[in-house]
Amino acid sequence: MDAKFSVVIMDDVLEFVEALSVKEQNKILGAINLLGNKKFKEVYVKQLTNILKELKVKKYRLIFFIHRSEIYFIRIFIKKSNKTPKLEIESASKFYKSFIQFNQNI
Repeated sequence: MDAKFSVVIMDDVLEFVEALSVKEQNKILGAINLLGNKKFKEVYVKQLTNILKELKVKKYRLIFFIHRSEIYFIRIFIKKSNKTPKLEIESASKFYKSFIQFNQNI
């Protein structure tokens, strides 16, 4: 049996989700749980860069990456057009680069 991913949700993502209705929170957390259980075919995931991916839950988009056996949810926003905003991808890329740099020093 495949091991699960550990799920890490950044504080600002968690705060965003906690401000939503319980129904919307449950949909988002349910989708995150499916990814944690490696059920990628049951949710909509789009590849943004070599590393970054986007989880679609209704009008919400969560940017994440996988490192070793952990999934890191690092950005969340409401998608208003078909294209993912460049600023969101740039912010997520900066976070990822800092994350990798920090983890190489441990």
